[in-house]
Amino acid sequence: MNITFSDVLITTVALIVAAFMLYFPYYWCKKRGESEESYGLRWFMGKGAWRDTILATVLTLVPLTFMSYYWPPSLGVGGPFRPSAWIAINKLGGGLAASFIEETFYRGWMQTLCTRKWGPWISIFFTSFVFAVSHLFIEPSWLRLATFFPGLVMGFLRHRHGSVMPAIVYHAVCNVWAVWWMPRVW
Repeated sequence: MNITFSDVLITTVALIVAAFMLYFPYYWCKKRGESEESYGLRWFMGKGAWRDTILATVLTLVPLTFMSYYWPPSLGVGGPFRPSAWIAINKLGGGLAASFIEETFYRGWMQTLCTRKWGPWISIFFTSFVFAVSHLFIEPSWLRLATFFPGLVMGFLRHRHGSVMPAIVYHAVCNVWAVWWMPRVW
């Protein structure tokens, strides 16, 4: 495998962006003298959080699995994906890390700021929209915009439970699911 300068550059930029998204919300709280808890950045699963997270997971991923399995070939390749062990480990590790990084930034920091300005429901929609659009940088495909819908679920979980942890758990399970079931558009 040949590693090019552009590979190193892309990886370096991705690591810098990920570090910013994960640590900036904590820096923000410290700099402004605000509690991390007010941004949902104390990770905990409060009363009913496991129930709601499991329910949201079942209600969204079971129908999505069915839809993916019967995905129209004209729109891309659906159904079970059989990645090599290395690709599966790479995607799983990246997906699990992304759930912590993205939820800290989007549902913890951004959604909290937007809620203070517009209230919870507009902030959940706006944050989910920004979350979906940001996925176009990873892979420019119309299907990436579908992340708006799980973003709504994650926003609701964050709002309902006062912590990003339920959203992180849901996001992580969705990312694991996506390794094998998300339709791929060529």
